[in-house]
Amino acid sequence: MINGAHAIIYSADPEADRKLFKDVLGLGYVDAGGGWLIFELPPAEVAFHPDESGKPGHELFLLCDDVEATVKRLIGEGVSVEPGFHDERWGRLAFIRLPGGGRLGVYEPRHPRAKPSPR
Repeated sequence: MINGAHAIIYSADPEADRKLFKDVLGLGYVDAGGGWLIFELPPAEVAFHPDESGKPGHELFLLCDDVEATVKRLIGEGVSVEPGFHDERWGRLAFIRLPGGGRLGVYEPRHPRAKPSPR
């Protein structure tokens, strides 16, 4: 029934954010017309957490095998990374700043990863 997911990141500078995803993260993309790029994402997973804010919402995190090595590489590519790592029960986390003002979490999971279901 469901064969994918589409995430949207709102940005004050979408062109700069698209450049980061294309040139630094190296994600494949298609041009949907007029330079409107849609990027591929690696396999994804979704989890439901209790809402403690009273304002349900969504978050997007990118996963990696080694967050320290990933952060080092991103910094070398000129990406702004917030200082420090966050050790959580579920993983080791860092935040990058997108050129358009957004904040994106990158983490090395400690939790089991969901496997794609056979179709």
